[in-house]
Amino acid sequence: MADANGLFVSFEGGEGAGKSTQIRRLAERLRERGHDVLVTREPGGSPGAEAARHVLLSGAAETFGTRMEAILFAAARNDHVEEVIRPALARGTIVLCDRFMDSSRVYQGVTGNLESDYIEALQRIAVNGVVPDCTLILDIPAEVGLGRARRRASAVAAPDRFEKEEMQTHEKRREAFLDIAVREPDRCHVIDAQRPEDDIAAEIAGIVDQRLRAANIASARSEAAQ
Repeated sequence: MADANGLFVSFEGGEGAGKSTQIRRLAERLRERGHDVLVTREPGGSPGAEAARHVLLSGAAETFGTRMEAILFAAARNDHVEEVIRPALARGTIVLCDRFMDSSRVYQGVTGNLESDYIEALQRIAVNGVVPDCTLILDIPAEVGLGRARRRASAVAAPDRFEKEEMQTHEKRREAFLDIAVREPDRCHVIDAQRPEDDIAAEIAGIVDQRLRAANIASARSEAAQ
């Protein structure tokens, strides 16, 4: 875990699982209770990482192979960690991140066919000790999630490089996220993302509240009342 006073929560899952919606709702809830909250994303989150995001999601790096993509993701992640996440945690901020290291394990490792030792070596360098305290995996069948993602893309923009891939690949990623949750149950929580939005938000709020109590993190409002 990170050497910090805040709480680091990552959101993972396949395309169309509802991560952005649930991050927004959790951030609003925490802020209403007086917590300092930072919402960020990957790839991106810092100036250097946002530049890499454009290259990665546009598909410009695809011709150079999965190994190069994994290196770019790791470089972007390290910049994000050192410039944004680590300083925020040191200030006592709750950091909510849309995707983090588990996405690289799944996208470049499992379905990119890169060796797990190679991916893990990149991750150790990239995160430099900053590991999420809690990871929320929003689980949804690939067919359902992709349907959502494609409807969203048709209304806003063209599908990105990852949304265009085959259904079988997306289902394999779903299984890989679930496997991570089995292997790291102390950190990971699987959330059924097919339920109503309010039910999902309530479950997430309960998990994060428990983590805050365990970390003895009180909001500024709570401290003022004491």
